[in-house]
Amino acid sequence: MKTKYSFKTIGILIFCFSIVGCKDFVDIELPNSMIVDEIVFENDETAISAVQGLYYGLFNANNFASGGPNSVTVISGLVADEIESGFTTSDTDIEFNQNDITINNSGNGYLWSSAYNTIYMANAILEGLATSKGVTEEVKKQLQGEALFIRAFTLFHLVNLYGNVPLVFTTDYRENALISRTSETEVYTQIITDLEEARGFLSIAYIGEDRTRPNYYTATALLARVYLYIEEWEKAETMAEEVIGATEIYELSDDINLVFLKNSHEAIWQIKPVLAGSTKEGNLFIIESSSPRFKLRKALVNSFEDEDLRLMNWIGTYTNDENQPIFYYPFKYKVKLSTGTPLEYSVVLRYAEQFLIRAEARAQQEKLDEAIADLDKIRERAGIPLIVDVQPEITKSTLLDTILQERRKEFFTEWGHRWLDLKRTNTADAVLGTLKPTWQATDILFPIPETEITKNPNLKPNNDGY
Repeated sequence: MKTKYSFKTIGILIFCFSIVGCKDFVDIELPNSMIVDEIVFENDETAISAVQGLYYGLFNANNFASGGPNSVTVISGLVADEIESGFTTSDTDIEFNQNDITINNSGNGYLWSSAYNTIYMANAILEGLATSKGVTEEVKKQLQGEALFIRAFTLFHLVNLYGNVPLVFTTDYRENALISRTSETEVYTQIITDLEEARGFLSIAYIGEDRTRPNYYTATALLARVYLYIEEWEKAETMAEEVIGATEIYELSDDINLVFLKNSHEAIWQIKPVLAGSTKEGNLFIIESSSPRFKLRKALVNSFEDEDLRLMNWIGTYTNDENQPIFYYPFKYKVKLSTGTPLEYSVVLRYAEQFLIRAEARAQQEKLDEAIADLDKIRERAGIPLIVDVQPEITKSTLLDTILQERRKEFFTEWGHRWLDLKRTNTADAVLGTLKPTWQATDILFPIPETEITKNPNLKPNNDGY
């Protein structure tokens, strides 16, 4: 007799798979395919629950996407010029702060394994949907688009943090156990393929009341970023323009304190806190004691103009005594801890980025006036002088530098933007060489964890770098 599972049970089942602390991404093995195909994907309801489990996993555990200590946001903030560790005894944090990451760094290990666990779950969903006969075609396409987007999103961060990484398309642990690294070019090609396919599957409107399940514009927004990173300027401009044009769904918030609220009109994709009423970013960053885990670097704080509304509203200060130092912290999320209904969701992709993507892409194509107009959209919202007024004859080189600095101030402690910007523009040496005495250009990529290479020697780089 076939066992019956409730919608709630299936959700918990997938939720448990997604947050399990995996020792090695190639070691994970789902229950046999009959359970995956016949139970988890037996109808629309259970298939949707499986995909919801994927999002739960992004927030929970020591996940690269959680906003917690081992997330892209925190680790990239430490290796860039954004945040410092207040824990002088934490080897994990110190290594990131000094850009001297060892192959047995636990935070690096968690980031790597949780990212590949996410890819594994996305692959499991794609495999289950491909063989399912009970899921309706409309729902199947939407869920396939969501899983493809999550895989592309995860691969994007992996290739930018580690360089040549394995491309994993299956849940077959035997195949994955021997997998080798793939060139960055091939990884980017796959990311673009996944996102283009996702755009063909995803709905224009958001599913449900929140913006937590990707839609067509979510995939388009990430694709705009991808094209920017690989310097295909015209395509980056086109993709960003498509998102910017969706004014019936998105708008720049006049009040910047509204940007990080749940269902903000600026949010293109958000992650909802699970089993909590606050984001991990808010919980981790807001300082309420004289021994903070993390604090903003003063150089970042000093980069803002005095009248900048982001300085006034997105940076908090703490001191418990006039004789004690002032600590600065990210205050984009205002709730440190709550068990009630969440007021804030983690913002992963937002509308403001699309203007700065289009500005940079246009500047690279010598469309300086149009680039200035896009840049000034962000500066106007921040309450600082417009480039068109103060530097109307700005050169291309200076404009590109100004856009990079605007990205620094707009996206600090968000998803590694600053670190990835320094890497892709080849400015990490100039910035970090003066800030960190031990900085070396060889520190530009994270090492693949030793435990992974021990289990699979094929992950060692060869003479070609992969």
